[in-house]
Amino acid sequence: MTEKPIRVLVAGLGNMGRSHALAYHNNPGFEIVGLVNRSKPVLAPELGGYAIHPDFETALKELKPDLCSICTYSDSHADYAVMAFKAGCDVFIEKPLATTVADAERVVAAAKKAGKKLVVGYILRHHPSWIRLIAEARKLGGPYVFRMNLNQQSSGPTWMTHKSLMETTPPIVDCGVHYVDVMCQITDAKPVEVRGMGLRLSNEIAADMYNYGHLQVLYEDGSLGWYEAGWGPMISETAFFVKDVMSPNGSVSIVMDPNAKSDDIDTHTKTAVIRIHKAETGADGKFVHKDEDLTMAGEPGHQELCDFEQAYVLKAIREDIDLERHMNDAVQSLRICLAADESVRSGLPVKL
Repeated sequence: MTEKPIRVLVAGLGNMGRSHALAYHNNPGFEIVGLVNRSKPVLAPELGGYAIHPDFETALKELKPDLCSICTYSDSHADYAVMAFKAGCDVFIEKPLATTVADAERVVAAAKKAGKKLVVGYILRHHPSWIRLIAEARKLGGPYVFRMNLNQQSSGPTWMTHKSLMETTPPIVDCGVHYVDVMCQITDAKPVEVRGMGLRLSNEIAADMYNYGHLQVLYEDGSLGWYEAGWGPMISETAFFVKDVMSPNGSVSIVMDPNAKSDDIDTHTKTAVIRIHKAETGADGKFVHKDEDLTMAGEPGHQELCDFEQAYVLKAIREDIDLERHMNDAVQSLRICLAADESVRSGLPVKL
């Protein structure tokens, strides 16, 4: 007997919310029962037939969905998720999970109490090329050096979105959780110390906010990593995308298309080429192995990745996948990035 579609309520119709809504619309395992947004945004024609509700709590009570997809700004994530769990729903929530570690832990506790699934929007976990990058890095063995950034020279609507995000969350937290999560998947060592620095490069954001930040994280096994993120019209596009992992045995790197633009959302996930370098040398001191370039032809774009992510949500619910590690990882990456923000503001390293 065919299983009934999972009835889903999508809250937040920004860039990610619209993409996730399309993923639900196109997957027969889901049925959209409603959309939530304070305004009436421009949507893809496929989404034009769904009612848009202005208030999440009211829509939740009236529509009684099976799944809530929370894609709103991060300061509402925790309250909406807890509300959904109390209503007996499973939850997909965009990253970051919350704006504080306490709220993130509150969401995880609510999921466990309700016996419901919580999937956090770490989209790179569903990308075949990033899965391969992590696997190749783990083959090298640690300790590791992680060098990662994602700077965005934004203007127009994208800069407006970034300014809205920065009303609650700095770039090193909003984007940083993705790449710190990648670091933590490569090394199983515990993070022990975090350092951060940041600078406000625009008068268009609050005096206590910064649109450029840099974090460093130290791990128990000696591994260390840095992540850099900057948003705004002043940000340089030189070396805006660095994804590089080194160990005593070599390195694994993403080689980006030199013509790629930092404001192109597909650039944020597409890998172009993964380069594997092995450090082994022969008696003559020269490298034994040539660098190997893995060309990631036909890799998914942004919408396809959202489709993959929601297919995983469906699988997690229907197959009762154990998400304990997934939830713990989401809290840990957030803890590291929030510690970096604390370090930026205090000028002191933070011990974990």
